[in-house]
Amino acid sequence: MKPPLISIVLPVFFVSDVTALEAEVSLGPRPAFLVADMNESPLKEKLETCLNNKPEKSNFSIGHRGAALMFPEHTKESYMAAVQMGAGIVECDVTFTKDKVLVCRHSQNDLHTTTDVLAHPELAKKCSVPFTPANPQKGEKAKVECRTSDFTLAEFKQLSGKMDGANAMATTPEAYMKGTPDWRTELYGSKGTLMTHAESIQLFKSLGVKMTPELKAPKVDMPFDGYSQQDYAQALIDEYKKAGVKGDDVYLQSFNIDDVKYWIDAEPDFGKQAVYLDSRMYKNKTWRASLEDMQALKALGVGFIAPPMFALVTLNQDDQIVPSEYATFAKEAGLEVITWTFERSGPLSGGGGWYYQSVNKAINNDGDAFVLLDVLARNVGVVGVFSDWPATTTFYANCMGLK
Repeated sequence: MKPPLISIVLPVFFVSDVTALEAEVSLGPRPAFLVADMNESPLKEKLETCLNNKPEKSNFSIGHRGAALMFPEHTKESYMAAVQMGAGIVECDVTFTKDKVLVCRHSQNDLHTTTDVLAHPELAKKCSVPFTPANPQKGEKAKVECRTSDFTLAEFKQLSGKMDGANAMATTPEAYMKGTPDWRTELYGSKGTLMTHAESIQLFKSLGVKMTPELKAPKVDMPFDGYSQQDYAQALIDEYKKAGVKGDDVYLQSFNIDDVKYWIDAEPDFGKQAVYLDSRMYKNKTWRASLEDMQALKALGVGFIAPPMFALVTLNQDDQIVPSEYATFAKEAGLEVITWTFERSGPLSGGGGWYYQSVNKAINNDGDAFVLLDVLARNVGVVGVFSDWPATTTFYANCMGLK
């Protein structure tokens, strides 16, 4: 085998030629690192043959919050990094500001962990729960909650994105902001550019990728100042229409089945690709998948369903990873399946954690990520995988001919 050709992921926010960025996909060293870490197997041999291949964009590879393993999530820099790593679809989680402008944030109330809001004292005073120091002697954690709805768009735009994390036992705002997990990095973690949803649309159009916005559950009571849940769901669609984006290029998402039904009924051109994000298996420990349930979703017009990875796999009697009943029922009902979130865990030597919980026993090294991905792609038949580091998913998709 030839030595692996390693392409370097450049700091993409310095790239000014968007056309060149779209044309050149670079994967960096991580795919080769993971392949080298795999146990010997036919899958490893197959992936090794692809290490010298020229990478190409793939819709199987979905940028989860951009490229959040190393870049501040939902920032321009994170999005551009995801595209450079070959993500054919990129996600903007959507919530709204005090003046009802749609912006890209994973949650309406995460500004205290994903931005530098606490470094702006005058703005920090406006948080729903202003910072209260921890009391280490009593074991009491710091308290703070900052919502997008606490700020106008002009105020929101004064903030910078940072790596998601917090030191819950901090006694100062400065210390609180320093809580990035040690398996991520602060190398690209300062001054991330926050974006409105409309700005993300224009960026993704210019980069030639499809879009998957998630309508986040409001943390404020709805209606909010006269703004209803349906107003919110419709506003999302309206921004795509205004930008001239066709429904075929958008995969709307929501954990709220009522949002999905609204889009299917009110905006069928967009609703036909709406994705129902399924959290039932971890929100309700007694819930069990059934064919009847999946058929009922299909009858509503739902075309895509997206559970976490662990819901789609289980172990057989030989401790091999195989499709779960959930996966079998979803495919039998004719639902297309997407899953989340690849490359969001730390080192996998301890079993992989939450995202791998149904197959922990079979996971003992970082290379096993490819074993799971292969089962999801070939045996479950997922059509897309959200990833915090899309280069890895792009590499697999390219190697297996997944467009």
